[in-house]
Amino acid sequence: MKITEPARSPEQRKHDVLARLEGELDLWVATADADGLPCLVALWFVWDGEAVWVSTRVTNPTGRNLRDGGRTRLAFGDTQDVVLLDGDVETFAGPEVPAAAADAFVAKTGWDPRKDSASYAFFRVRPRAVQAWRGQHELSGRHLMREGVWVG
Repeated sequence: MKITEPARSPEQRKHDVLARLEGELDLWVATADADGLPCLVALWFVWDGEAVWVSTRVTNPTGRNLRDGGRTRLAFGDTQDVVLLDGDVETFAGPEVPAAAADAFVAKTGWDPRKDSASYAFFRVRPRAVQAWRGQHELSGRHLMREGVWVG
């Protein structure tokens, strides 16, 4: 990729990250088990303004890792517009998930995991670190959130 545009300001990067959180349908979810075995899957998600919500079965590796490990790294698929979000995870069984979160997930994806199988759970990912960059020229200043607080 040839760099032809100046680096974005932190404000513009935050705006772009929030737009992707609102507009994208899926993202990559990275987890690891207790032995460090990595797992990477794409899942649908919804952003509620404070957290990312995903759903998967607690019986699969991703669900177990999210539940047991309590943290994850999320990323969008575009390698020319990188967004990495590290977050803490809370697990909600289908009947325990806040209705607003589940309803927003259904409205966005058209799928209601609560009606699919009892093994599905919802996972709330509260961001504690966010990075965003578009090429080498944006590596400086890529940290937009630290310890759960937006920088700047």
